[in-house]
Amino acid sequence: MGAWQRIALLLTIIGAINWGLIGFFQFDLVAAIFGGQDAVWSRIIYSLVGIAGLINLALLFKPAEELERTEPKPTRT
Repeated sequence: MGAWQRIALLLTIIGAINWGLIGFFQFDLVAAIFGGQDAVWSRIIYSLVGIAGLINLALLFKPAEELERTEPKPTRT
């Protein structure tokens, strides 16, 4: 998994936690931190989380072999 996918995964997890807070407690953490749902920074965060979700969507279609980290085999000298 590359650095971009790790960042996208982190943003997706943040978005999932925010949606969980909205669903269970009617509390939007992103809006509370950045000044409401219509604030520019909130919209930027929402947009980044949405883009991250699209990036992570590609993980569903990758073969399992590509997702595993393979160690290079040692060569005998």
